[in-house]
Amino acid sequence: MSLRGGDPAEIGGYPLEARLGSGGMGTVFLARTASGRPVAIKLIHQQYAGDEEFRIRFRQEVAAARRVSGAFTAAVVDADSEAEYPWMATAYIEGHTLAQHIAKMGPLTGADLRMLAIGLTEALRDIHRVGVVHRDLKPSNVVLSPEGPRVIDFGISRAADQQTLTMTGRVIGTPPFMSPEQLQAPRGVGPRSDVFSLGTLLVYAATGQGPFDADSPYMTAYQVVHEAPELAAVPAALRAVVEPCLAKEPDSRPSADELLERLRDLPVEMGDAAGSPGSRTRDIDTQHHRSAASGATSATALASDDGSGDGGDGATQASAAPEGTLIGRHLRRRWRPVLAAAVAVAALGGGIAALQLGSSDASPGDGGGGDGKDRTVAAAEAPLPAGFRPWRTTVPNDKGIPDEVRCVPRGDALFCGGGGVVATKLRISDGKEVWKVKSPGVPMQGMHIVGATNDTVVGYRLPAESSDEPIKLVALDAGTSKELWSRPISGQSTVFTGRAQDAVLSGSSVLSVDPGRTRVEARDVHSGRTLWSTPFPAGSECTPVAAGQRMYAMCAPAAEVANVEVRHPVVHTLDLKSGTFGKGIAVAGPVHPVGGDEGRLVLLHQRMNGAEFLGYDKVLRVEPSSGRVSARPLKKTYGATPGVANGTVYFAEPTGRISAVDPETGREKWSRQTGVEGASGPAESGGTLYFSSPSGRVVALSPRGRTLWSTDPRAEGLGGEMNASPRVTVSGRVVVVAASKNTVFSFDATKPPKSR
Repeated sequence: MSLRGGDPAEIGGYPLEARLGSGGMGTVFLARTASGRPVAIKLIHQQYAGDEEFRIRFRQEVAAARRVSGAFTAAVVDADSEAEYPWMATAYIEGHTLAQHIAKMGPLTGADLRMLAIGLTEALRDIHRVGVVHRDLKPSNVVLSPEGPRVIDFGISRAADQQTLTMTGRVIGTPPFMSPEQLQAPRGVGPRSDVFSLGTLLVYAATGQGPFDADSPYMTAYQVVHEAPELAAVPAALRAVVEPCLAKEPDSRPSADELLERLRDLPVEMGDAAGSPGSRTRDIDTQHHRSAASGATSATALASDDGSGDGGDGATQASAAPEGTLIGRHLRRRWRPVLAAAVAVAALGGGIAALQLGSSDASPGDGGGGDGKDRTVAAAEAPLPAGFRPWRTTVPNDKGIPDEVRCVPRGDALFCGGGGVVATKLRISDGKEVWKVKSPGVPMQGMHIVGATNDTVVGYRLPAESSDEPIKLVALDAGTSKELWSRPISGQSTVFTGRAQDAVLSGSSVLSVDPGRTRVEARDVHSGRTLWSTPFPAGSECTPVAAGQRMYAMCAPAAEVANVEVRHPVVHTLDLKSGTFGKGIAVAGPVHPVGGDEGRLVLLHQRMNGAEFLGYDKVLRVEPSSGRVSARPLKKTYGATPGVANGTVYFAEPTGRISAVDPETGREKWSRQTGVEGASGPAESGGTLYFSSPSGRVVALSPRGRTLWSTDPRAEGLGGEMNASPRVTVSGRVVVVAASKNTVFSFDATKPPKSR
């Protein structure tokens, strides 16, 4: 839709290209960043701009939306609540909404329906875990992206722990997808209201009709409050999960976390409907069906507002590069991150990243090679620690926001960090906590412990939410937890590597980037003494990357880094003793490094559609000695979490499929469907490959892809962000697994937990 007379030419420095739609609260425009990336900007209507109560509420809504950034949600890109006319921008992504898909293609089935259920439930978990209630979950606020569903538009959400500033008596939401309490007492809705809306939405996705549909919005609202849902056409397996979500009383509904646990057993083929598919005879044309046929092929419905339904012109903006992808999660560096829900947020807090790829002296998940054809053959010969027994514990923080940690074994100790904890020391024999040092900041998902040596542990101290201090690198005495030294660090690691790792530990040296983002620094891990400091090449920004026993610096033009679009990366070898940069080797980007292969750096090329990440389509190997770069196309585009072990690249897809690829040829060696969804890995030890999910499910595979064993979940949680670092580490015969909600557990590699 073209701009109209009277529309502004730009908002907040973003040139406008088109009008996407308008609702009762504001108008949504398509705009571009300086680098050409599309964004959707919601401009608040003039009549609200002078209302101070509205401005207060708008500030709260922007803050709430910024706090939400998970694998299945959309992120805020920019905002100005103090402008003459307040506005908020989100990254833009092309794609159909669920409403548009149902109108054109009909209901979802099989794996598509299962992925929708899991993805939307995980999105609600991420939303609720930071104290936000969406309040308008409906088909036009769900985008079906290549990476999975995305929940969008937090324009009428509110922080669950704050007094609602909604106008008295105004009902917020869309009747077919609202909860009973939302219709009766809109000020008092909580997270379980979103669960009710999710239940109605899943029924709609499976059948094309809502469970309370009627011939008018008023009758629909009556049935939501007073009548039982119509579930006859819902597949039986899905009905068993959905029905509790539709309880009239909020306390009778499961939480998002509980619902994720129930969804883990939802089969791909869900079988027949619970009742007769033909039991419903009315041809209902409700408001959400009408809106589904209109609107752009886009997805964020930012124009939808308090009570405005789908917005006046069918304004459905898209959510930007998928938030679970590696590009779409980056926000602008100048903002202070306030939640632990996305890898990208860590990039904004001023962190530098050094991606710990492959094995090194202190990296989590180190393991030797092997040709094991059976269950952990090498591990069977290793002794267990004295008094060992399988254990399970949590590493809580004071913020009330659960996250994940990562762990590093050192002798008879296990050092874990992340999730609001700089580091904690556990006994590997029984999991008992020896000491713990907490971080004052809000946890950031994806930012974990840096590493450990025999006498020193290195982690991150995140600044308090109200502080302007940068993230600090902190070294602790491994025996006493005494702080040895700390140092502010900065950088844009996630832009280069796709992971929020701000420093890299190699041997007795720790590498980071100075606070001014001008040079790479190396320090003695125990004393903190500066070993060397090397400036970036002119006009560039860099991040250190470890791959196997080699250290590299990945650099790119500063303008590309600032715009989160590294298209022309340059790889330098980095001498650990002197800090000298080797001759730059140009690589055709965008790429992400994933590990080392026989002295070469392995990178994966990202296939893009504008700003949208579609997956990895090529494997590249950089040979430092000759400066040559080989590129091999992959059999298919992998939208998956990658990793490297023993010269093989592995892709763990969100559905649980794991594929092995030869980096020399790009050919797929094998592909295996597992029950470990949202897995990260591999961790390799004794000829066994370990992959695990946020729920604590673990699968062990042979190098040839044969399933050796798998386990049941040990924590609540299913999905997980893409490109997560491996959750498993192995020490001798002890397998240690990190899972959601700061859970850590262990078992004997030769006696894995039995599946029920």
